Amino acid sequence: MPFLPLTTEEFNTLGWDRPDIVLVTGDAYVDHPSFGIAIIGRVLEAAGHHVAIVAQPQCEEDYTKFGTPRLGFFVSSGNVDSMVANYTAAKRRRNDDPYTPGGKAGVRPDRALTVYCKAIRKIYGDIPLVIGGLEASLRRFAHYDYWTDSVFPSIIIDTSADLLIYGMGETAVTEIANRLQGGEPVSGIHDVRGTVYAVPVSEYQPTSCAQCPSFKAVSGRDEVSLREYAVSARIQYQEQDSVRGKPIIQRHGDRMVVQNSPQQPLNGKELDAVYELPYMRAAHPSYGGTVASINEVKFSITHTRGCYGACSFCALAFHQGRRVTTRSADSVVKEAQLIAEMPDFKGYIHDIGGPTANFRGPACDKQEKAGVCRDRRCLTPTPCPALKTYHDDYLSLLRRVRKIPGIKKVFIRSGIRYDYLMADPGGGEFFRELVTEHVSGQLKVAPEHCSDLVLGYMGKPSFEVYRKFQKRFYELTKSVDKKQYLVPYLMSSHPGSTLQAAIELSLFLKDERLHPEQVQDFYPTPGTLSTAMYHTGLDPMTLKSVYVPKTKEEKAQQRALLQYFKPENRAVVTAALKKAGRSDLIGSSPECLVPASKETAKSRTAPIGKPQKDSKLKPDRYSSRGGQRPGNDSKNGRKKRR
Repeated sequence: MPFLPLTTEEFNTLGWDRPDIVLVTGDAYVDHPSFGIAIIGRVLEAAGHHVAIVAQPQCEEDYTKFGTPRLGFFVSSGNVDSMVANYTAAKRRRNDDPYTPGGKAGVRPDRALTVYCKAIRKIYGDIPLVIGGLEASLRRFAHYDYWTDSVFPSIIIDTSADLLIYGMGETAVTEIANRLQGGEPVSGIHDVRGTVYAVPVSEYQPTSCAQCPSFKAVSGRDEVSLREYAVSARIQYQEQDSVRGKPIIQRHGDRMVVQNSPQQPLNGKELDAVYELPYMRAAHPSYGGTVASINEVKFSITHTRGCYGACSFCALAFHQGRRVTTRSADSVVKEAQLIAEMPDFKGYIHDIGGPTANFRGPACDKQEKAGVCRDRRCLTPTPCPALKTYHDDYLSLLRRVRKIPGIKKVFIRSGIRYDYLMADPGGGEFFRELVTEHVSGQLKVAPEHCSDLVLGYMGKPSFEVYRKFQKRFYELTKSVDKKQYLVPYLMSSHPGSTLQAAIELSLFLKDERLHPEQVQDFYPTPGTLSTAMYHTGLDPMTLKSVYVPKTKEEKAQQRALLQYFKPENRAVVTAALKKAGRSDLIGSSPECLVPASKETAKSRTAPIGKPQKDSKLKPDRYSSRGGQRPGNDSKNGRKKRR
């Protein structure tokens, strides 16, 4: 089947009286393995089910055009959380949506998952209703909602869904569909790993589990409620492991929300099978080629899942998990050969990556048997002694793909963990080939900040590690006579970032002659430890107090400090420097950030020092990091190095 049926015309040609399952998504239908709905649709199709897709429904007719599905509706808001897709970190409406034809904003409703499920319940009553995807996964417990500054209940309560699939759902969705096909009522399917359900408290049968403080206990703004919220976040983080993770329960009034243990990650052979399904690798033709989100990923390949980097602000640890699994090299090469034969392929593989491109296997030998550590991160504050550091397998894979006829260049755009690279005593060969073969002018890396205090709360390594990596990168670049630059992703206003820390970051940018075109404020999205810090003022892992910049004024100041060179930011930066007692940075001397107010205004947007040719980078829309880079912009967009 070229595309799964999206229109009634396509559906009618199949000769079905009705579909088994209707998939509802907040994205346009793009049949590519970077899009969750495409993977789920193809997996269900491969399991023998008749699947139809309703993309971005707007009215009742959209939900009813295929008739009543035999087994039920499976619903997702899309690759990106609908609130993140619709709003910036400053809570302003976005002007576009790359997952919508023509980039039109507003087609995906706010809280799309809830809107879609309520519409289905209104039309179809108690038909089996299963929710999944990022919006469902990260809201599976009581969670802080940044847009209303309040705590919401589990989304399974708000949507009245029968089941919620969290994480990567191929195994769970297939088991649920097969059991529904076998005649089992959805109310009895409460034992599937990687799912959440809600039952009356009186009907809940106690099991060995971890219990989070109740919705009532975590939803207040008093000191006790905030502490209970932090405790709840810690429990959820610690049990997010497929080997040792216990079921988790959380009471919501007269309902008990029950999370079964996480599902086992797909092994290499299973991953190969998923990515070798017959994707069209294109947006549905009815859109006329106007879905921008396909552009950056059409010629990209995912070789890995999971991330043991476990940054506090990243949703991956709570969604995909910290265990890394990888596809076989043969499967990746096979996909690269398929891409090379596409008529519009120009010879450039945009990425062979994933959440972290240079992770290619478990962090240590014990993870498959004992699971990931509850309270120890693999890379921070320093690399664990048990960490296995190696790049030879990934390097071998890249070399094989480079040799495929028709492929001119293979880039790595999904990001590497430079601390992992620097920890590998044998990583020099990979580093050299990275610089010579796989950088398209700019290499994106994510130090995020330069203050070690802030980096500690972020779950990132000491800034000294970045300095060493930076030094070696430019040494290698010079040795091969190339003009290539690092693009450091930086974040303002993360928990722990004081005004002094923001000034320190500003001075780093000045010293490095970096003028970021866009900067990213910390975005408190559901399901991350950093969001728990933002809401509670506590580090969930230690329950110790952490400074949180929350006022509109201070957030604006920290953001402006990252773009101190812009004339329009001068007044805000001056106020921030005076507030922090750093008036020494106001004036005409070379070390100052802004001129004194009485001085003649001169543009600070000109290059500092010897001019260098700009190399612009297209915005990264690759959602390999769990889809939460809101297209993927929980990072900070484009930058220039000058």
